[in-house]
Amino acid sequence: MLDPDSGLSLTIARIVRRLQGSSLHSQLERQARVSLHKPEIKLESLKEDIKDFLKTSGWEKKLQNAVYSELNVFPSPCHPAAPPEHMKEPLAYMRKAQGSWEKRILKSLNSMCTELSIPLAQKRPASEQKELLNKWNEMGTDEPDLSLFRPVYAPKDFLEVLMNLRNPNYENGEQPSFRNHLGLIQVPLKVKDIPELKEDFSELGLNMGQLGIDDSAQVPPEFFENEHVRVGQKVLAEQDSAAAQQYVRQGCPTALRADLWALILNISNQPEDILYYEQLKSNVIQYDLLVDSLIYKDVKLTASNDDYYFVFEDYLYQVLLCFSRDTSVLEHFTYSSATPPKSYIRGKLGIEEYAVFYPPNGVIPFHGFSMYVAPLCFLYHEPSKLYQIFREMYVRFFFRLHSISSHPSGIVSLCLLFETLLQTHLPQLFYHLREIGAQPAGSCCVCFPSSQPDGGDITGCS
Repeated sequence: MLDPDSGLSLTIARIVRRLQGSSLHSQLERQARVSLHKPEIKLESLKEDIKDFLKTSGWEKKLQNAVYSELNVFPSPCHPAAPPEHMKEPLAYMRKAQGSWEKRILKSLNSMCTELSIPLAQKRPASEQKELLNKWNEMGTDEPDLSLFRPVYAPKDFLEVLMNLRNPNYENGEQPSFRNHLGLIQVPLKVKDIPELKEDFSELGLNMGQLGIDDSAQVPPEFFENEHVRVGQKVLAEQDSAAAQQYVRQGCPTALRADLWALILNISNQPEDILYYEQLKSNVIQYDLLVDSLIYKDVKLTASNDDYYFVFEDYLYQVLLCFSRDTSVLEHFTYSSATPPKSYIRGKLGIEEYAVFYPPNGVIPFHGFSMYVAPLCFLYHEPSKLYQIFREMYVRFFFRLHSISSHPSGIVSLCLLFETLLQTHLPQLFYHLREIGAQPAGSCCVCFPSSQPDGGDITGCS
């Protein structure tokens, strides 16, 4: 067990190391140099005067938001003696199950690649590059023949894997007893009970106001809604990520939601962020990946296949195609139970010097993947900002919904929590659903969706 002081020291060292390599660090240095020419900066109190300048000019707040973002994204440091894989997933049987699942996905991808005689990646001809660039904002009108492509897996396939998870060190009798969990998830993970959830979500208590309840037609707006919106506007004016996250625990006003979410995620859409998005777009224009067809297929089967007409289809293509090329996403694998698949330049199979991650972000899209992005399209209409919001949400939250792990926010724990609460507090409903063959978690499975070198095609994933 890591003592609190050592853990704090390791956390501080990690945050300092990461921020030193960020654009924020260079911006702070530049602003500090600029301040040296200001008359209020005195040589005898140089350090304190520069600190005051950074505080009054808003740069201190940006640094605080960056530190808060790091604390939210990366897990607490492990004990120095702990093996590296324990940071990814502490339970060996979970790591083994995730590894087996990844082999299934790669087998599906490789077999499709072989059957269709299509390389995993290749450079687009100049004519195709020009055509794609011209129709970048209207890709939804394109109707490519995708009949031969199939999703690598669907949510029901993943649910089946979760149902078969077992802890080999845990003996569970064949005959169910009153002590057994009767749901689909059969692993002994610790999940929170109602008192613990009440403590975690105290803002939902009856003694506190909550937007969506206390702003109903029967409650005059001056009692809660107007004040809550006023406080939200003040939070946005202060540009404080921690305050914004605390604020939305009592509900997020519709008109402020986009800005509040961006503030919580520390997304500001700076010129360098827009440039980065354009570089990803350029990579999409130049190279054709097999996963591009999987993305097209998924969007056509999900968002486009909507009776109410989903008008943001173009955004989905733009965001997901760029996402597949974003190598910065690879960083989340340091704290994810998953491992990015590798591929090799044609003719160099097995030679590590010629290995690259495939796709470049390490994430193979599956049936329903585009539904992670779809709701965000209603909030953000600048493709670069929409992209940044989705990427940050993915590396913080979404990746846990399609990887096997014991993390409390992972899909295994969430399913187990849902089944445990239902079995404990609504037993009649739980048993009725089982009797009619509609397992509660199984019925909800639809709720979780289920840079290349120049001059060479890429073949073979491992």
